[in-house]
Amino acid sequence: MATPFPRARFGAAVAGAFLGGLVVASGFDLTRFGYAQSSTTASRPTAQEVKPLADASNAFVSIAEHVTPAVVSIEASRDGTRGSTRSLRGRVPPGMEEFFQQFDQRQRSAPSEASGSGFIVSKDGYILTNNHVVEDADRVTVTLTDHRVFKAKVVGRDPTTDVAVIKIDGSNFPTIAMGDDATARIGEWVVAIGNPLGLDFTVTAGIISAKGRGGRELQNLLPSRYAISDFIQTDAAINPGNSGGPLVNIRGEVIGINGAIASPTGFYTGYGFAIPISLAKSVMDDIIRFGKVRRPVLGIAIDDATPEDAQVAGLKTIAGVKVGGFNPTDDSPAEKAGVEPGDVIIAVDGKPVDRVSTLQRIVRMHEPGETISVDAMRYGTRKSFKIRLAEAPSDDQVATRETTKDVSPAGMVTGKLGIAVEPVTADFAREFSLTSDQRGLRVVDVTHSGPAYGKLFENTDVITEVMYPGPRRAVHSVADLQQAMDRLKNGDVISLFVVQVTPQGSSTRVVNVRVGG
Repeated sequence: MATPFPRARFGAAVAGAFLGGLVVASGFDLTRFGYAQSSTTASRPTAQEVKPLADASNAFVSIAEHVTPAVVSIEASRDGTRGSTRSLRGRVPPGMEEFFQQFDQRQRSAPSEASGSGFIVSKDGYILTNNHVVEDADRVTVTLTDHRVFKAKVVGRDPTTDVAVIKIDGSNFPTIAMGDDATARIGEWVVAIGNPLGLDFTVTAGIISAKGRGGRELQNLLPSRYAISDFIQTDAAINPGNSGGPLVNIRGEVIGINGAIASPTGFYTGYGFAIPISLAKSVMDDIIRFGKVRRPVLGIAIDDATPEDAQVAGLKTIAGVKVGGFNPTDDSPAEKAGVEPGDVIIAVDGKPVDRVSTLQRIVRMHEPGETISVDAMRYGTRKSFKIRLAEAPSDDQVATRETTKDVSPAGMVTGKLGIAVEPVTADFAREFSLTSDQRGLRVVDVTHSGPAYGKLFENTDVITEVMYPGPRRAVHSVADLQQAMDRLKNGDVISLFVVQVTPQGSSTRVVNVRVGG
């Protein structure tokens, strides 16, 4: 029978075995004494290794310290006693304006406040911000980082660029340096400073994601016929309240005014947009010098050139700006100079024009009354024009497209276009004041899967001419259009002159469609 092992001797044996195991393991380099201490020391990066990160961090710190004092918080108060009939224009069903005006007045009976940001650009207190921050405001209050509060005066606003200038009384205010957005490159670091969601003087960082953003995807940001859509896109976090604040490069220079976000929720999702500072500065200079914005215009309806437009124009690359037409109520300087609908503008003053935002930027750098040179392609032939810029009217009414479907197709055009049309009736022509040469074919249906979907629109578009392939000829019957279509094979492009009619008036444009797909 085995005898019990004394407790003391058992404990000593266990301790000895444990220590011996450590010694053996250490000898085989399996376990080291002081493992935790040596591991911590080894995992710490050297100063040389982290120097690039430290330098970058210090750069952001320096930008924040130098720029933030010139950034302001803006509170705009509206007393709510005025009904805004202007805000309802084009946004309610026909015949319901009076009802919605009464509703709007009730909604505005209580005072409201909006907050935003801005930045000081002169020592005597001029401040740049967004138009939508101070629009219709009865009182504007500005708070600086040192907690000083000032009443501000709205010097001027420009809805077409969403830029506003306000001023506070005083001297020796901190200012922000102006940069050059034209030299900014996609991928560069930028910093956004503002007052998002009530969090005053917040600094966020990101990169320039794109430049020259505009076109149809951002038209709702500036709903005006004369709007200039030329945004810098950034992924620096921008939220409600950032509007009007500066977008700053790594040299601490402002290159844009933060103005909008693309988001289904109304909050940051990675897509923010800023107005280029060169554009904002020219607007500010006009407001301060003339008391209003003097907008030079060519007097044309424009859109980015599509592959079909480039093919029709005879371009080897898909770039340029297509001339859609001229507003019949405007005295168009481009039309006087010989520009025609369907022309694709490729250069202005010798500078290449690749898209609408580029054209707008070049033209906006001129003054009304100045003459510019314009190069365009017209069905394979290069044309040059000298155009004396006009000044856009100060009051602009925005037309809206109706999408009612209260008529049935009266004639089908082949599936090469995927539309149904009917001749314009006398009643329709009288209702929309169409001239005899505008009484073409009204589009009454557009097939969703057809080539014309998204280019021609039901009940508002009237096709009046086939412009290409030549010769240019009027269209008055379904047979006229069908005859032109019969000459085309799949993959060819047809160029149509279209009159768009709405209760607010009519406008023209050129639509190029690749038939059969």
